[in-house]
Amino acid sequence: MHKSSPLAVAPAPSLLADWVTLTKLRITAFAAFAAGVAAIVANPEIGWGRAAEVALWVALTSASACVFNQVLERDVDGLMARTKDRPLPAGRVSVRDAVVGGALLALFGVGLLAWRFNLLAALLALGTLAAYVLVYTPLKRHTTFNTLVGAIPGAMPPLLGATAAAGRPEVFGLSLFATLFVWQFPHFFAIAWLYRADYQAAGMRMLSAVPGAEGVAGRSSLLHALCILPVALVPALERSATWFYALIATGLGLLYVLAAAAFAVRESDVSARRLLRVSLLYLPLLLTALWIDRLVLQVAA
Repeated sequence: MHKSSPLAVAPAPSLLADWVTLTKLRITAFAAFAAGVAAIVANPEIGWGRAAEVALWVALTSASACVFNQVLERDVDGLMARTKDRPLPAGRVSVRDAVVGGALLALFGVGLLAWRFNLLAALLALGTLAAYVLVYTPLKRHTTFNTLVGAIPGAMPPLLGATAAAGRPEVFGLSLFATLFVWQFPHFFAIAWLYRADYQAAGMRMLSAVPGAEGVAGRSSLLHALCILPVALVPALERSATWFYALIATGLGLLYVLAAAAFAVRESDVSARRLLRVSLLYLPLLLTALWIDRLVLQVAA
């Protein structure tokens, strides 16, 4: 039996795996889910098939933003241990191929939102893409306010879904936008704390990585977690959802507050990682509760 050499090099990722990384499949899948749920709740008459179509076009736009983000940050990614093996800094995908791929994703995503749904949703999607790539991405090197700016395009998927389905932004879509907007701050502060050394080495201006800002990320995380409690209840208050959703939203919100409070009391890798895990549970479970709520209402109707 032959033993593998300790110096053996791991095989390079496949081209498919590289494009999964470039499009940040998990983020893109979440954007699609958020848009689809928002679409069916905002306008149940469009049906589940059309809601899935909204999700797909929003996913393509989100994937495009992720690709262009990595094109612009390929030099910085090469400096950080967490990202140095991504396809662009590692040289497995060329900049030209990434730009062409990102452009095609944007063309199909935005174009099909306009053709299959409405121009307003397409324009909002195009604005979201531009804000993420041309404003948020460069700001990460210059100011800690990049998180505030980046939270705007980051919160857009449900508003895009609701607008595509209903033809205009409504209270429900705006409330989900506000929920995602507030949710992002504890989430990203926890990430920035865990990878603060990487961010400092790469010259990225993240609040948790700025000398002299100790405690600010924790306190800000707690403040935003507290804000999410009432904001997430708006769909129930304006009767887009029922008590079931309100109960789940309240429970998840309290869990988020507890994790943020622990991070505020003592900023550490342990408390930051716990907050990150809770944040990753919060949104999928909240949107799933909203989806189940809508499904039950339709079955009962």
